[in-house]
Amino acid sequence: MIPDWMKEVDSSPCRCFAAKQGKIGFVGKTVEGIIAFLQEAFIAESSSHRDGLLQSLDPRAKLVSILAVIFATSLIGDLRVLIFVYALTLLFSYLSKINIAFFIKRVWLFIPIFAGIIALPMIFNIFIPGDPLFQAAILGQGAHIGPIQLPESIYITRQGTNAAVIFTMRVATCVSLVVLLFLTTPQQVLFKSLRAIKVPKLYVLTLEMAYRYIFLLMDLVREMYIAKKARTIRSRGMRDEQKWVGGRIGYTLIRSLDMSEKVHMAMMSRGFDGEVRIMQGFEMHTRDYIAGTAAISLSLVLVLISQNIIRV
Repeated sequence: MIPDWMKEVDSSPCRCFAAKQGKIGFVGKTVEGIIAFLQEAFIAESSSHRDGLLQSLDPRAKLVSILAVIFATSLIGDLRVLIFVYALTLLFSYLSKINIAFFIKRVWLFIPIFAGIIALPMIFNIFIPGDPLFQAAILGQGAHIGPIQLPESIYITRQGTNAAVIFTMRVATCVSLVVLLFLTTPQQVLFKSLRAIKVPKLYVLTLEMAYRYIFLLMDLVREMYIAKKARTIRSRGMRDEQKWVGGRIGYTLIRSLDMSEKVHMAMMSRGFDGEVRIMQGFEMHTRDYIAGTAAISLSLVLVLISQNIIRV
């Protein structure tokens, strides 16, 4: 007879990392980041199969439309227009049944880090002179950094701040459009649609293989770390942890080289010729032509606005 306690099923989420004892080392934090990355990737893949607006469009029409809007948005220098286009991305995210908070977090988690580093110097009069808003430092006459002559005082300018905000908003809008494309299109379908618009198959193959095997790499790292924790009796110092990481990097490199050759031989033995082939076929419908026409028309209007032919 099976005891009752063995028949009980615990359907609650795994709490492997929920209870933390003491400080987590840099290896543990890295592995937790890897697991979070995998979970987020799976969420993104599941959102592409929902019954939403963008999911129902032909991937070729969707790809061309979004690329056209991205190109036009990169030319815009008016903050109001950029806010309007960004609001459209939020609207289409909602119509595509994507969680708005998740969508915003996915974009703005990296925008302040990368775009902010580039845009921050623009707010000072060293790079963009203009009307002072706030004085940052007084250097006096003759201040310089090497051969670069500095002004007597450094202050934040209105023109520089406006340029930095426009740059950050432009990057956020373009990234939002790219994220919207990835969240509403299955990856294998997206790669095939790239070939449909004549992207060289070498680039598509490289992207496809990198996307497929990055998950395998993440899983390999997680397994190595769990195996190490299972065999660790007491914690070691930072130097020992770094030595272990260095050894695992070398092992992973050797294993990846061996795997790449085996995968290549397996693909060639099955008649692989570099083309992306999937079971799903592409077929344009009326809504696809309407969506493509609307997106290209919007892109044309944005280009005309950027060239001051249309004033807003």
